[in-house]
Amino acid sequence: MIAESPRPSVLLTRRIPSSVLARLEAVCNVEVPEGSRALDEPELARRVAGKQGLISVLTDPVTSAVLDAGTTLAVVANIAVGFNNIDVAHARRRGIVVTNTPDVLTEATAELTWALILTAVRRLSEGERIVRRGQWRGWTLEFLLGMELRGKQLGVIGRGRIGRAVAAKAPAFGMRAVFAARSGRSTVSDELSLDELLVSSDVITLHTPLTQDTRHLIDRRALARMKRSAFLVNTSRGPVVDEEALAWALRERLIAGAALDVYEREPEIVPELLAMENVVLAPHLGSATRETRTAMIDLAVNNVLAVLQGRPPLTPV
Repeated sequence: MIAESPRPSVLLTRRIPSSVLARLEAVCNVEVPEGSRALDEPELARRVAGKQGLISVLTDPVTSAVLDAGTTLAVVANIAVGFNNIDVAHARRRGIVVTNTPDVLTEATAELTWALILTAVRRLSEGERIVRRGQWRGWTLEFLLGMELRGKQLGVIGRGRIGRAVAAKAPAFGMRAVFAARSGRSTVSDELSLDELLVSSDVITLHTPLTQDTRHLIDRRALARMKRSAFLVNTSRGPVVDEEALAWALRERLIAGAALDVYEREPEIVPELLAMENVVLAPHLGSATRETRTAMIDLAVNNVLAVLQGRPPLTPV
């Protein structure tokens, strides 16, 4: 009699929809920590021991220590497009496949980006707070004047899937979209150097991955180059923007406003930004639709099943 192969074990760091979980449990032993709190590095390292698969989220610290603790790990599937929370180089050295979830959250994040743009330039958050405080005294000619988008330039930093999806919607608002060239000048008609984009755009939106080159890409110098009437929007990764520098630029009226969905030290936010009226602050909602989050989880599970069953991953990093 031939012995059956042992079922692979998978660690889930967060609960997932039961319909998707059932597919995973049909072929794997699955561990899901109780509650909704995030696992810190030591606990993640302890729980990953003996597992063949890890399904993580963007706040999980999948460090070299965690990967080394997972001596039997074959795949880490991140439920996110970004993967800066994972030591990918160390995973590669260990022969561990790392996957992400591109494409499925593109439109949701692009829609959220435009929601932030409109909220910032039309000062909707300011207006709602005034109404809720009972301070609105009625319509007047100069009350909460914002900026129209028609005829303005949208500067997109990051020409990936999400950046392109955001730019594709610009004509609906009468805006011209331009992209930051990846290096220096470009001969492409819709690309400008980063410096040219900063000085000429009315709205600048960030869609670049977090790397050593993009950390604090938007610093004091970059903010000082922007128009005083311009708005900055970030739905990429928090550390792309130096938040202390942003608070300084807003305080000194070097730019008109900002809208953020991501932060340097989530969920902490620079206190000065919290007190400012001309900043829209969203709690990392870029992919937060039922349809998108389910599709992200489904793709992560499919990646794990593919690798553990000896097939190529669908979306390897």
